[in-house]
Amino acid sequence: MTTADFWFDPMCPWAWMTSRWMMEVTRVRDVQVRWHVMSLAILNEGREVPAEYAEAMAQAWKPVRVIVAAQQQNGEDVVGALYTAMGERFHPQGRMDVDQIILESLAQVGLSADLAAMGTSTDVDVPLRAGHDEAIAMVGTDVGTPVIAVPGVDGVRVAFFGPVVTPAPKGEAAGRLWDGTLLVAATPGFYEIKRTRSVGPQFD
Repeated sequence: MTTADFWFDPMCPWAWMTSRWMMEVTRVRDVQVRWHVMSLAILNEGREVPAEYAEAMAQAWKPVRVIVAAQQQNGEDVVGALYTAMGERFHPQGRMDVDQIILESLAQVGLSADLAAMGTSTDVDVPLRAGHDEAIAMVGTDVGTPVIAVPGVDGVRVAFFGPVVTPAPKGEAAGRLWDGTLLVAATPGFYEIKRTRSVGPQFD
């Protein structure tokens, strides 16, 4: 069994695409995923961004705080499930009513609605920042979300931003992309393959 560590912000559409690919990989390869939260709000602290984006970043604190609080109270297994519940609403459904999405997602996963209050609390910011910093320490500061860490040479874990892909590959196509990810991770000195995105996320 190979383990992939996956860091996400639930409001990032590209992280959502990559996460759905990763879920498909678990169906066609002997892989398990450990889900971790990172934060677009933390990533953009101190940066000059457009007013509309700054408003979105103010809202972005809420889902990640709630997920961290849920993890603390209920264990690791709720992270992926709560991410999926939130992500379905943010991305395929195209919603941005953050407070309602949090309440609906908690209910779907069977968690207490009281956790929603953590969205505006700083009580879990220390572990939230620690998890975020863990991802950044592995992959560097000039990236965003998602971050994925996989076994490289001699099992030493290697982290990358991405892969950024749309639509999310299915079946054996998902497996082949995973195989390629392991291949580049096992190549000493490999850093980047990139091209300009010409389309947005395709959720179907």
